[in-house]
Amino acid sequence: MNKALVILGELTNRDLDWMLRNGERKELESGTVLIEEGQPINALYIVLKGTLVASVAAWGNRQVAKLSRGEVLGEMSFVDGRMPSATVTAAEPSLVLSVPRQKLSEKLEVDALFSLRFYRAVSKFLSSRLRNTVTQFGDRSQALDLPSAEEWDQQSREKADRFEEIMERLLGEYHVKT
Repeated sequence: MNKALVILGELTNRDLDWMLRNGERKELESGTVLIEEGQPINALYIVLKGTLVASVAAWGNRQVAKLSRGEVLGEMSFVDGRMPSATVTAAEPSLVLSVPRQKLSEKLEVDALFSLRFYRAVSKFLSSRLRNTVTQFGDRSQALDLPSAEEWDQQSREKADRFEEIMERLLGEYHVKT
C-alpha cells in the first residue's frame, strides 16, 4: 500500500476523477500479459483488483515483483520513453485502469498543476525505489530518522484511510462520507 500511495497520494481527487473519465477499466484473465519487456506500451496502468507479477528475461524470466491493488505500472517507460524492462502478467483474474499515454501526455501539457503533482509523485516513487535498493546493498548499521511508534501508527492509519478512499474512487465505489 505505501508504494501505491507514493504516487496516488500526491494526486488530488480531481486528478483521479480525470484519470477515471479518460481511462478504461480492463479485466485481465490469469496469464494475460499486460506489459511485455522490450515492447512499447501505450498506457499507464493502475491495478484495481488482483495480482500481477513482473519478470525479467535476462534473469531467466525470474519473478522480480508482485504487484497488487493500487500499484502503478508503466510509469518509468512513460517518463523516460524507453521500452519496459520487465514483463507484467496477471497471476490471477485482475482489473486495471488503463490511462492512454496520448491523453495523459496532452493533460500534462495543458494542466500545469496536474503536471506538477504527477511528476512530483513519480519522482518520489522512483526516489523511494532507489533508496530501498541502496539500503539493501548499503550499511544497515547507520541510524535512520524514523518516526516514533505513536507517530508511525497515526501516519499508517491516515495512509490506509487515504489509500482506501483512492481505491474506492478508482473502482467507482466512492461515496461522500458525512
